[in-house]
Formats: sequence, structure tokens, C-alpha cells
Amino acid sequence: MSFPDILPDLKARMPELRGRLLANEPLAPLTWFRVGGPAQILFIPDDESDLAYFLKALPAEIPVTVIGLGSNLIVRDGGVPGVVIRLGRGFNEVKIEEGYRVRSGTAVPDVKVSRTAQDAGVSGLAFLRGIPGAIGGALRMNGGAYGRETKDALIEARGVDRAGNLRTYSNADMHYTYRHCGVAEDVIFTQALFQGEAGDQDLIAAEMDKITQSREATQPIKSRTGGSTFKNPPGQKAWQLIDAAGCRGFMVGAAQVSKLHCNFLINTGGASAADIETLGETVRQRVQENSGTMLEWEIKRIGVV
Repeated sequence: MSFPDILPDLKARMPELRGRLLANEPLAPLTWFRVGGPAQILFIPDDESDLAYFLKALPAEIPVTVIGLGSNLIVRDGGVPGVVIRLGRGFNEVKIEEGYRVRSGTAVPDVKVSRTAQDAGVSGLAFLRGIPGAIGGALRMNGGAYGRETKDALIEARGVDRAGNLRTYSNADMHYTYRHCGVAEDVIFTQALFQGEAGDQDLIAAEMDKITQSREATQPIKSRTGGSTFKNPPGQKAWQLIDAAGCRGFMVGAAQVSKLHCNFLINTGGASAADIETLGETVRQRVQENSGTMLEWEIKRIGVV
């Protein structure tokens, strides 16, 4: 499907825009599942000020959706109306600051932040090695792995709101709970500042290697997957509930519940977004019938069917 072309109008409204504006741009190549329709408009801002300029000039009635590395995302087959924003090179810097602090743009992959910290002998951020995706997603979802969450290391985050205003949020302002951030959904995070501690490079490297080995042994990380599909209910493990409901290896079309880790869904080749989402909803239904627990999606789903 294709959307009405609003590109000429947007360009006329924003003569000083420096970033890239693309009409009816395919999104499937930008997601780990490799499925889904196009963005009506895809905007890749040059930097934070370019993003703010764009949002100030964008008509309020045009919806905005933000995507990162596409690791925890299903783009529906009908595509995404309005503007999809993807941060790129202008948000891709990570540096070490005094006091064992690490400042990162939100387009930086989580693993790159953990490696930068390790190289500088900064401990406390190795857990990011276990989170697929970029820092923006970790901020928005309070991403966590191997005993730590984003809230445990974050000092503050910076972002731009829908009106184009630059804002700074303390850790408390983020109102973090399990896999949830309380900041308004229309805020686009641009930068994060983390607090680490003095550490030994070799010990940190060993910790990261252990995380890597654990992921490779227990998760289908080399498949087309979206990472952890459902949140763990309080006091329970989603994968155990899925396994108990007999869903390990279950398929809808070319979408499959991973046999290795059944809280992961896989595109085995040729699956549609509808196949993957239908598989997830079927799993939720079977788990509820078997255990009485309704699983909550952790993967973000955007767009129209």
C-alpha cells in the first residue's frame, strides 16, 4: 500500500530542515523481523536542533511515531500513517565523562555503550550487553537484563517534546516501573547520562562474555526475532507459562514460537506482520486458558493492518 504524498507540503513548511524526508519509505528493512509496510513519511534528523525545528513546524494533526534499531518492534503490514522518526548519526556519540559517567546519544546500540564503558574501566553498565536495540529504546522501556535495569544506572535523560521543546528528565522524572517509562509518549529521547563505578577492565570483559555466552546458548539471537515478546507477570516467567500451554514451536504461517526460548517469536522466512502478531495473540489466549494469566506484550506494535 502507499499513502498520500504529503512530502511537498512538509518541505514547503520547513525550508531550513537539514535532515532527510522520505515518502512511502519501506520500514521492513529497518526491523529485525523484516516485516511490515511503509512509513507515509520517514524523517531522519541531522541532530537535536534539527529534530526540534521539525517538530515545531509539523502540523499538530499529523501523528508521529518513533523507531530505533527495530529490535523490539512489529510494523504492521498496512504501514504507518503520518511521520516515522528514526534517529541516526547525529545521535550516535558515546563518551566517558568525569566521575565514571557515560553520556550517550539515543541511537547508540546498547552493546556499544557497554563496550565503551568496559574499555574505560567503568563497571555497572555490562547489563546493556544483554539488551538488543539502542539506548532510546532502553530509556523508553526501562530495558533490563541479567539483574539490572536502565533505572539502576540512569542519572538523567534529555528529549524533545511534540512542540519542539528541549527537556531534561531526572531519574525520578522518568517514573520507571517494570518495562515502562512514565514520560509522555510524544517525547523523543535524544541523550542519556549513566552513572558507573570504577572497575577492572578484565573483570568487566569477563562479565560481558558471560552475558554473551548465556544469550547465545538460550536465545535465538541469530534468527529474525523481536527479542523478548511478553513481559514477565509478577512472580512468574513468561516463557514457562508459554511452554506449559504447549506453545513451544507452534506456528502461524511462517511465524514460529522459538523452540530454544519460547518467549521469542521468529520469522522463519516469508512471514507477514499479521502472521507474527496473530501468533502472539494466539499464544496469549492459550496461556490464559491454561494458567489464567493474560500475558502483556513487551514488543511494540505500530501501524495499520
